Amino acid sequence: MQLRRTKILATLGPATDKPGVLEDLFKAGIDVVRLNFSHGSAQDHIDRANRVRELSKKSGRRVGILADLQGPKIRIERFKENKVWLEEGQDFALDINLGKLDGDNTQVGISYEPLAREVKPGTRLLLDDGRVVLDVVNVVDNARVNTKVVVGGDLSNNKGINLLGGGLSAAALTDKDKEDIKTIAIIQADYVAISFPRTADDMHEARALLLAAGSTAGLVAKVERAEAMEVIDEIIMASDVIMVARGDLGVEIGDANLPAAQKHLIKRSRELNRAVITATQMMESMIENPIPTRAEVFDVANAIVDGTDAIMLSAETASGKHPVKTVEAMVRICMETEKQPAVIKSKHRMTDSFDHVDEAIAMSAMYMANHTKISGIASLTETGSTPLWMSRISSGIPIYAFSSHEKTLGRVTLYRGVFPIPFTHEKMANAEVNRYIIEKLRNRGLVADGDSFIITKGDATGHSGGTNSLKVITVHEDFAG
Repeated sequence: MQLRRTKILATLGPATDKPGVLEDLFKAGIDVVRLNFSHGSAQDHIDRANRVRELSKKSGRRVGILADLQGPKIRIERFKENKVWLEEGQDFALDINLGKLDGDNTQVGISYEPLAREVKPGTRLLLDDGRVVLDVVNVVDNARVNTKVVVGGDLSNNKGINLLGGGLSAAALTDKDKEDIKTIAIIQADYVAISFPRTADDMHEARALLLAAGSTAGLVAKVERAEAMEVIDEIIMASDVIMVARGDLGVEIGDANLPAAQKHLIKRSRELNRAVITATQMMESMIENPIPTRAEVFDVANAIVDGTDAIMLSAETASGKHPVKTVEAMVRICMETEKQPAVIKSKHRMTDSFDHVDEAIAMSAMYMANHTKISGIASLTETGSTPLWMSRISSGIPIYAFSSHEKTLGRVTLYRGVFPIPFTHEKMANAEVNRYIIEKLRNRGLVADGDSFIITKGDATGHSGGTNSLKVITVHEDFAG
């Protein structure tokens, strides 16, 4: 049986709140859900998280939960008529002193007070994800930014503002985010996504706030700012996961530079033993249409070939017309793409030396799996580190993460090719543990007589970093360990 290795992350929203839709998404194959804190109330997110936990227990499939903080989205205010049309070449102003509802086709208020101090004549502003482009002419009284429209069109209420090349100083964590972290601790999310981090310090601050709130969730750095790319290794090392957030990042660095940036982020994250999510507009047309465009099929497939752990759906599932069909289409693309040789072969870390025994065991298991006839790997893990290291190696071999820790089972839902299995083995003899592992796999239809499996585990249970053994077993009807 071929298991899909690339994980699918689906955003929840009004479309998934409809009766039966979340259940159908489980059946279609989602691996992680995203709670978008830019929309909805705290209770909305708590209710959705509870529903996911219930369905995970009912279905026997552990689906992870990622909470995505809104961050400092820098926006214009509102228009008297809700939207305006801007002509190329006309004058248009952004004014901090203008009323929040008083915008027209000559000016609009802004929610970000420092903007007037952070731009100068010639600065290029991109509104509504780059659909409207303005060049700064001058700044008056550190309050009014006069511009010339370079690319015109419709502009509606509360659209975002970016600087081409980056440079806005807004802190990554807002007061709203800090309040939302308290809700996230209640939810016990597996991951928390931090929007618009500029440096590793933003990630360190987020981790400290989460720990203070009682959450040990993994941190996802959403790479959205041009300046983040300049210190990307530090941000990756301060995080557990990197998200290639292609919307704002593409606006700030320019769309033409985005493909190379995506490939670099995926490659570097894997090299530094971090997971990576590719996001934004992956199946955008399916918000309205029941089938994807050919360009979207290629986009998803290319991210998989490059080695992304997960691919993310946003409005496609949160508010789109076809959330289940979208996931089903994504599953089909994953399954076909993962048959390609480039996806299951790797030279990752072939010349490295390893400082830790458990890391060396992980690499040895993957080398053996890729060069002998192995049906799968069972990794007994306390923290999920061993299956994470294994999953950095491109392979077609499934990795089953056996753990008694709910936190660890949630973490591995995002790792490419890793499948969580609840397991308690304290006070068992080694042979008994091996029998129990095979019985668990048999019950799930994942093993057959004649299959060879690698089992990695530690002599002592309950200790992180304790994996120190690797055993190859061949399954037969009267298997005794």
